[in-house]
Amino acid sequence: MDLGIKGRKAIVCASSRGLGKGCAMALAQNGVSLVLNGRDEAALNATAEEISKSTGVSVTPVIADISSAEGQAAVLAACPQPDILVNNNGGPPFRDFRELDRTSMLEGVTMNMVTPIELIQKVIDHMIDQRFGRIVNITSMSVKMPVAGLDLSSGARAGLTAFLAGVARTVAGHNVTINNILPGYFDTDRLRGGVAAWAEANKMSEQEVAAERAAQVPAKRFGSPEEFGQVCAFLCSVHAGYVTGQSVLLDGGLYNSAF
Repeated sequence: MDLGIKGRKAIVCASSRGLGKGCAMALAQNGVSLVLNGRDEAALNATAEEISKSTGVSVTPVIADISSAEGQAAVLAACPQPDILVNNNGGPPFRDFRELDRTSMLEGVTMNMVTPIELIQKVIDHMIDQRFGRIVNITSMSVKMPVAGLDLSSGARAGLTAFLAGVARTVAGHNVTINNILPGYFDTDRLRGGVAAWAEANKMSEQEVAAERAAQVPAKRFGSPEEFGQVCAFLCSVHAGYVTGQSVLLDGGLYNSAF
């Protein structure tokens, strides 16, 4: 399927690896030029080179903390008027809520709620003016189904979802869409980190924990960043203009609900 976005420009945040990289690769495969972002210079440059070589599109890596004002300025300097924005950021580590102090809570809210809102504020008027814009926020299955130890991440991402629900309706008439993708268990560094922490706390091997978690999923496996990226690319396509304000679960059926 031709997604109709060849020649468009996208900013994909936190895209040196994992789900962000999956989204960036899928967009590039559809002819979208990219500004990638990350804090690990070696990983980011390697990803930029890989995507550029495999797809032939223009790829600009920007080393920056996307949660900082300076980082946002650097990314937007590289692409001042993106057609597509994929909001992604690292989340707070697994931690018992009793261990969270005010500073860490504010940092978590800044990373997973305030930062994507700030970026949307900076790019949405251009999208409205040109009557095309696609914004996808990578949140988490834990917005709908609590995951113990991810309370801060879940709360911040749920806040983002609620904040943007009304915003999405105000810009839909301009062919600007805002949607969220809620990943379940995807084979990423973050998942592996959670597996390692759970294994250590419960005196199990990481292989045992990973097998137990995969067995909980009706699909009987973890998702791949590549298949996640393809869903993101579709939501950014010309065919998804009637999809907005939605939270799309990608969890292999793990969230047990009929609606």
